[in-house]
Amino acid sequence: MGDALLLVAHGSRDPRHAATVRALTRRIRSTRPGLRVSTAFLDFDAPSVPEELARAARHGAPRLVVQPLLLTRAFHAKTDLPDALRRAPSSLTVRRAPVLGPDPLLIAALERRLYEAGLAPDDRATTGVVLAAAGSGDPEAAAALAGIARRWQRTGGWHSVRHACASRGPRTEDAVRALRAGGARRIAVAPYVLAPGRLPDRIAEGARGAGADVLGAVLGAAPELARLVLLRYDAAVRVPALTG
Repeated sequence: MGDALLLVAHGSRDPRHAATVRALTRRIRSTRPGLRVSTAFLDFDAPSVPEELARAARHGAPRLVVQPLLLTRAFHAKTDLPDALRRAPSSLTVRRAPVLGPDPLLIAALERRLYEAGLAPDDRATTGVVLAAAGSGDPEAAAALAGIARRWQRTGGWHSVRHACASRGPRTEDAVRALRAGGARRIAVAPYVLAPGRLPDRIAEGARGAGADVLGAVLGAAPELARLVLLRYDAAVRVPALTG
């Protein structure tokens, strides 16, 4: 058995979450034939991370790259995943890739979703964008989201970009109204989330309730996301393995 890639997602009681993660897994497999790609979840869904680590060891994987399907370095990346990886079999060499964000390929995927939802490239200068994440109480994650919004406005040619969160302020609906009051002719909401679930549904409800003109889909199995995962994999195989 050759080197392998393990995608680790958050997990959800909503079955759409796991289905979307598995669709991304299939896209990555088709993009890199020959690479063994599997999926595990930190909560709710199966297999768990320890179960998948044990299975990889049984099948003789010499090296395993673990890619968190997480967009920010918050609690799951800092605590849950390291705790799970500490239970890896001693025979397994594990390399952990960083979380996915921030990265220009994620911005490209967000823009793809907005265009698929009906926005035209020529609309950028008159469109205000809400970068809507699930939200986190972690200061590093909150600062990263605000930084992404600032960079996207500076480099993307949009009228304005504001960030919002589903689980804590600023809310999506408040950001929509603020952009409208600031003179944006149309408002687009870009969910900065991987897969459907309760919090993405809350983003959508806030967008519709405040009268947003365009609502993008979740990132899901966007080709840019698959490319980013494989770039993270290629970088991870060149660094020392986790020890201890």
